[in-house]
Amino acid sequence: MLTSRRSFIRSGSLFLAATGSFSDVILGARPAHAKAACAPRRASGYGPLLPDPGGIVELPAGFQYRVLSREGEALTEGGVVPSSHDGMAAFSARDGGTWLVRNHEISPEDVTEDGALAVPATGPHTYDPAGVGGTTTLLLTSKRELVRHQVSLAGTVDNCAGGPSPWRTWLSCEETVEVLERPHGYVFEVDPRHGGNPDPIVGMGRFAHEAVSFDRQGRAYLTEDASGPFGCIYRFIPRHPLGGPGSLHGGGSLEALAIAGVGADLSVVTEPGSVLPVRWLPVPNHNPLGTETSVREQSIALGATPIKKAEGTWRGADGEIWFVSSYAGGPLAEDPEDVTAVAHAGQIWRYSPRRETIELVALFPIGSDFDGPDNITAGPHGFALACTDGENAQYLVGINDAGEAFPFGLNVLSGSEFAGATFSPDGSTLFANIQGPPGLTLAIWGPWSGDRA
Repeated sequence: MLTSRRSFIRSGSLFLAATGSFSDVILGARPAHAKAACAPRRASGYGPLLPDPGGIVELPAGFQYRVLSREGEALTEGGVVPSSHDGMAAFSARDGGTWLVRNHEISPEDVTEDGALAVPATGPHTYDPAGVGGTTTLLLTSKRELVRHQVSLAGTVDNCAGGPSPWRTWLSCEETVEVLERPHGYVFEVDPRHGGNPDPIVGMGRFAHEAVSFDRQGRAYLTEDASGPFGCIYRFIPRHPLGGPGSLHGGGSLEALAIAGVGADLSVVTEPGSVLPVRWLPVPNHNPLGTETSVREQSIALGATPIKKAEGTWRGADGEIWFVSSYAGGPLAEDPEDVTAVAHAGQIWRYSPRRETIELVALFPIGSDFDGPDNITAGPHGFALACTDGENAQYLVGINDAGEAFPFGLNVLSGSEFAGATFSPDGSTLFANIQGPPGLTLAIWGPWSGDRA
């Protein structure tokens, strides 16, 4: 059972970046979150999950899915759909259609050792010819039919999550600081209509990026999934806030989050409802190269708070910023990289820019059926939706305003995680990836407004 406060949904009315990232329901659409904020409280879930004759995903009664895109299929303009589908966001297209921008979390080792299908590193949207990750963009009709899919960013590495910008573009984040022909560890901007900008947004830092979200003032919040030491939460203050496409290249300042009363790492906070004051520490060198001290080592040396598995982040309708710590191994963890002060199977946090405080909103205890929350999103239906990436079966998990977790989807095809969950701008369709292999992108729809069991 998930321990939580009712505020999780009611004051969250979530905008995701996720995504992981955390992908976003919004992106300029008339806020689906406005509906969620006033939706009546419903019981937990849509009922039991039913066996799937197709053997891919179990869903509640009345819901159905379609596979939109499958790893290895032919792309519209040549090449094949790359492997490792991850973070994703949905944007409005003409005539009620939808653009989907999808990350591919691929490293050179995935290609050479595991046979992963690389993003073709050719064309005007390529950063580093030696890179094998990137993004693809899908165009769908209003009837959820695929019109075309093509490469939109190439030559990057380990494009894990990211998030939508306030001006309806996708920010794709590299979860690595590997150096190939060029250094990696950056954020890249992808226009769903015109493709990606191959110039990295250097001001947003060079580190193992996970996801990004924005507050109402145009400040960006970035999570870092790293170890040795753990990652941190960062804030990028652009020189040209809310400046539109390309404006983040104008630079700004990068800061790291320091949370008062946390002596070891963020896992020590275990009581939902705990509220702690925070401050932001300027990062001296946001773009370390060669043997220069990493962003996180600089930040932790200055007093920033280490965080195990900082994953998705999103903005609530009230302007507050939410983020996820996916799990913590505790002091007895077998892998030294997983050792933390306290063990948990997931935390969900809320930061208030106005009050400069952070609150533990939800805690998944060890042994939870839905361990390892990763990407999280929300739509107009009165609940949040998490993709799990834990030791148990891989679920799409709903979380209602009472903090109750319920299964919405179960991957019965493989043990691979769900990723990139995002609702269409009108809220009628949930898009989600199974990372694979084989990597799949699904459209899911059904009686969202019906009574839940």
